[in-house]
Amino acid sequence: MQTASAEKRVVVEATPAALAARVADRFITRLRARTRNGRIAHVALTGGSMGGAVLHATAENPRSADIDWSLVHFWWGDERFVPRDHSDRNSRQSREALLDHIDVPPENVHEVAGSDSGVTLDEAASAYAAELARFGTDENPWPSFAVCFLGVGPDGHIASLFPDRPEVTVTDAAALPVRDSPKPPPERVTLTRPVLNSSKRVWLVLTGADKASALGLALAGASYTSVPAAGAKGRKRTIFFVDEAAASEVSPDLIDPSY
Repeated sequence: MQTASAEKRVVVEATPAALAARVADRFITRLRARTRNGRIAHVALTGGSMGGAVLHATAENPRSADIDWSLVHFWWGDERFVPRDHSDRNSRQSREALLDHIDVPPENVHEVAGSDSGVTLDEAASAYAAELARFGTDENPWPSFAVCFLGVGPDGHIASLFPDRPEVTVTDAAALPVRDSPKPPPERVTLTRPVLNSSKRVWLVLTGADKASALGLALAGASYTSVPAAGAKGRKRTIFFVDEAAASEVSPDLIDPSY
C-alpha cells in the first residue's frame, strides 16, 4: 500500500509493549533476509525508551538465534557526549538490551567516542565520520543502512537534529558535533540527513499522546527544518511504527493494516 503521504506507511499497535514486539519481529525478518546469503547488514540504532524496548524484544525473540550476528554491524544515529558507561549513552542502553546478549564481534559495534576517551567533541564527530567512511559505498562515504531506527521527540526531532537549528540543514558532512542541545545533555554527535536518508529502510518508532502532534505534522508534509521527522525518508520504505495514543491524530487512510 502506498499512502498519500510521500509513500510513508503508518503501522499501529495498541500498546508500547505490543509495538516493541512487532517491530522486533519485523527487524529479525529483515536481518534474516539480508544476511541469509552472507551479505553484510548495517543497522543504525536509536536511544529512548522505545529504542531500548525494541532491542530488548529482539533479544527475547527466539528467532534472534537464527541470525548470523557476525554479518551485522551496529551504528547509532546520534550519541550523547558523556563518558562511555554513563547511563545517558545510547550505546550503553543498546548493549544492555541486546548487544551483550548476542554473538556480535566487538569490531562490528561502532560507537561514538565518549567524553572520557581523550578526544574533544569535534574530534569525536570527525572520528565517527571517518569510521563511517571505512564502510562507504560507491555513492557515499558511509554505509547504506539496511534499517535505520529513529525515535521522534514531541518537538519532531530525530537523532540529534532539532527544529530550526543549523545541523538539520547540513548536507556536506556525515557526522556533526551538537552543542547547547535543547534536550540534555548539551553535547552530542549526530548523523546528518543525507546519511539517515540513504538508508534502505527508515523506521520511526514512537509512542504516547505527547507525540501525536509531531506525527501528524510529519505525515502532513511539514517543513523538515521545523519538523525534522517530516524529512526522514528511506530509499525503499519509510514506516512510522506507533501506538494508539500517538496515532490519535492520524487519518485512517494513512494507516496500513496489512504491514
